[in-house]
Amino acid sequence: MGNASRPFRRIAYFLCLLSVLLLTEGKKPVKPKCPAWCTCTKDNALCENARSIPRSVPPDVISLSFVRSAFTKIPEGSFLLTPSLQLLSLANNNLQSLPKDIFKGLDSLTNVDLRGNAFNCDCKLKWLVEWLGSTNATVEDIYCESPPEYKKRKINSLSPKEFDCIITEFEVYQSLPYQSLSVDTFSYMNDEHVVIAQPFTGKCIFLEWDHVEVMFRNYDNITGTSTVVCKPIVIESQLYVIVAQLFGGSHIYKRDIFANKFIKIQDIEILKIRKPNDIETFRIAEDWYFVVADSSKAGFTTVYKWNGNGFYSHQSLHAWYRDTDVEYLEISGKPHLILSSSSQRPVIYQWNKGTNEFIKRFDIQDMEDAYAVKHFKVKEDIYICLTRFIGDSKVMKWGGSAFLDLQRMPSRGSMVFQPLQISNYQYAILGSDYSFTQVYYWDAEKAKFVKFQELSVQAPRSFIHVSIDKRDFLFASSFKGTTLIYKHVIVDLSA
Repeated sequence: MGNASRPFRRIAYFLCLLSVLLLTEGKKPVKPKCPAWCTCTKDNALCENARSIPRSVPPDVISLSFVRSAFTKIPEGSFLLTPSLQLLSLANNNLQSLPKDIFKGLDSLTNVDLRGNAFNCDCKLKWLVEWLGSTNATVEDIYCESPPEYKKRKINSLSPKEFDCIITEFEVYQSLPYQSLSVDTFSYMNDEHVVIAQPFTGKCIFLEWDHVEVMFRNYDNITGTSTVVCKPIVIESQLYVIVAQLFGGSHIYKRDIFANKFIKIQDIEILKIRKPNDIETFRIAEDWYFVVADSSKAGFTTVYKWNGNGFYSHQSLHAWYRDTDVEYLEISGKPHLILSSSSQRPVIYQWNKGTNEFIKRFDIQDMEDAYAVKHFKVKEDIYICLTRFIGDSKVMKWGGSAFLDLQRMPSRGSMVFQPLQISNYQYAILGSDYSFTQVYYWDAEKAKFVKFQELSVQAPRSFIHVSIDKRDFLFASSFKGTTLIYKHVIVDLSA
């Protein structure tokens, strides 16, 4: 060692000597010997080349030195039985990380030497950065060796905020043994419910959360014919369900809480609604509405209004255009509808207060053959996800007077591109009939979606988020396979 290291060697000598004396306390004074768990230098100045951290160290030891011991890792809880420890040296080893909270309970620590190690500054070391910011002990400057973006950065100067250690994923939680099209969730009588449209059995299946079995269970159903959409709407604490069918007409049911069953209260006019494909419910001022997108050649996409006793036809839109999807959203505080059609570009309608009707504003350019449009918000910005069965699906952003291209996603056989917000996480899920479903995660810094996870869902048609019992679930309908329920899992990599 050079001259600069001599003071350290002197200090180390006395620390090592003190440690040895403590270990031999009560015995006949003899020339100090190294503890059995290490090999000392020739002058007993340093306890070097230790084979391992001792399993049992007297609790009154106040200093330990494991300099140049070729350690690659330190076992958890190595210093739990040394509460009086004041100086601890792990310098010049091959350590890349340290067990979390290894210094916990060492309230007497005054100096820690971790220099000369090849620390990997990943999430496993985040705790050390937090500890360095709170401890009163003196810790000599230490540096990152990896990853490349952190190489040679001073660990003492890092902030815990620089470590992005929270990740999420969707894992299969429950499987429902039937095919499905639409999936919707609703709040009713202080609980969350799910309703699923089964096209081949013609049923609307209602699910509730079993708090004992910790799973979803079926509690009721509405039986029909070729059911494509089961849309719930709660008006003044009363539950209604709009059941759209390809054959036999569409109907509205009411939940009778006394009889504990659903009762049909109204038929939807079959001359306008011939081939329903989507239903959207919304409220403007104090009035409740729903709109049915009709995909037949002779049908009308129609808005219905609640009059206190039932729903009546309020306005017909977009006749003869074979609409496949309808989306309600507010732009600049004004109600809008976006109609998707297999025969032209998506059309945007705006609510007119004077006439209490929707009027056509404009088309969404360069987006022919969009099967569906769904919107989401990031802070105050409005975005839409546009689904294409053939060609690229898109994400567009509202620019003040029109929606502008933001991002393209390759899609083949896609009939759903659903944005979802779960807690503080914004996702977009792009289904496919021919490949894996792609889950995208919104990157706030890049202001766009990035690939996140692949899900195996056969011919998905809809995705919905359900939050219950402090758990978050993703329902994935399947036209050709089983309906799947995924659990949204949050993992802290620094734990």
